Amino acid sequence: MKKAYFILVALFALSFAVLAQQPKAYYYKIDDNISKPALRLTEKAVKEAEEGKFDYLMLELNTFGGELEAADKIRTLLLNTKVPTIVFINNNAASAGALISIACDSIYMMPGASIGAASVVNQTGEIMPDKYQSYMRSLMRTTAEHNGRNPNIAQAMVDPDVKIPGISDSGKVLTFTSEEAAKNGFCEGVVSSREEALSHVSETPVEITEQELSTIDKIINFLVNPVVSGILIMCIVGGLYFELQAPGLGLPSIIAITAALLFFAPHYLEGLAAHWEILLFIAGLVLLMLEFFVVPGFGVTGISGIVLIVASLVLTLVYNVGFKFSFDPEFNASAYISKMTILVLVSCLAGFFLSLWLGKKLILAETRFGSLALRTELESKNGFNSQDLTMKEYVGKEGVAQTILRPSGKVNIDGEVLDATIEHGYAETGDKIKVTRFENAQLFVRKL
Repeated sequence: MKKAYFILVALFALSFAVLAQQPKAYYYKIDDNISKPALRLTEKAVKEAEEGKFDYLMLELNTFGGELEAADKIRTLLLNTKVPTIVFINNNAASAGALISIACDSIYMMPGASIGAASVVNQTGEIMPDKYQSYMRSLMRTTAEHNGRNPNIAQAMVDPDVKIPGISDSGKVLTFTSEEAAKNGFCEGVVSSREEALSHVSETPVEITEQELSTIDKIINFLVNPVVSGILIMCIVGGLYFELQAPGLGLPSIIAITAALLFFAPHYLEGLAAHWEILLFIAGLVLLMLEFFVVPGFGVTGISGIVLIVASLVLTLVYNVGFKFSFDPEFNASAYISKMTILVLVSCLAGFFLSLWLGKKLILAETRFGSLALRTELESKNGFNSQDLTMKEYVGKEGVAQTILRPSGKVNIDGEVLDATIEHGYAETGDKIKVTRFENAQLFVRKL
């Protein structure tokens, strides 16, 4: 009996030890274009996998590509982490997705999945000039070499001129199916699930912990998307212009302020926007207000305000510390900044013209609810007059200067304090004056 008891205790201890040593995998998923939200997911995954001392970091990937700059940062994170990395390609790993995939220690692909076609293209799908392809070729080769993969195959995914006998000799960029990738040693295996992929790297069952996103994370991921950022910029510019054209409505100001908060807040929380970039936006806004309400005409103040606003929006969208941009040496930083500048300018123009259109539709147009602008004309033939004709009664009367008149100020006539303009010279407080005429709703006086 005692012997059986000790056997049970030993079995229990052994089971506990096995469970305690069960490997753990941190799992997260990118199922969209490669952009800032995907970078945020990877940053969160790497940080939590390292802090939680996970045995594996697993990425399930399905993407047609995206921003090269974001892909390069994801690549760097995956290469530098000490946690072994696994990518499970569920359908597509094209363009930037191919770069991210070969940055992982192990690649597993679903049946019928594909990897490759990593040429750099613009937003219309056209192949970019060779200087962009050169940088991508370098990234693909370096990353492949780092993880012991054939660098020529990686380069052929970018450069159609690379010929690899029996693999790539068609004069087109290389794209592997899952079976072709496995046959040519570019992936570790073809699997039907993430669990099957993990069974290839671990002899014992792996405990999977899925990435959990808070509501705040989801909102930030949505707001930092370049498309959403462009829409918010449209709302900022449109709301400001609408309010300046029709002051007092209130709603355009609320829309502009809300859009500005939604634009800057997530970028600030993620460290993409600094204090000085937000202050730059506020300074530009102040200069623009001064131009409209204080400084006559439109000149240096207004132009400076516009430049500061545009600069702050662009710098918020671009990774930088001060004016130092954290790009790899071969990356065409000027082209990327130009792209963000175009996004901001196009959004600003779209917001401007949209506000013009809405102005005509909402303010001047007649609707079933009427219009926001008063359209009634008060004509003089009906007895309406823009001037207070009772002021004419003061012509010829004498009084004293209530304030200094240089040339305008206040006068006191029969105990009434009125606005007046002196016709010649100036008058000190207490000087006697006489009203000479009333013209254009203004009293004119002379010093006695």
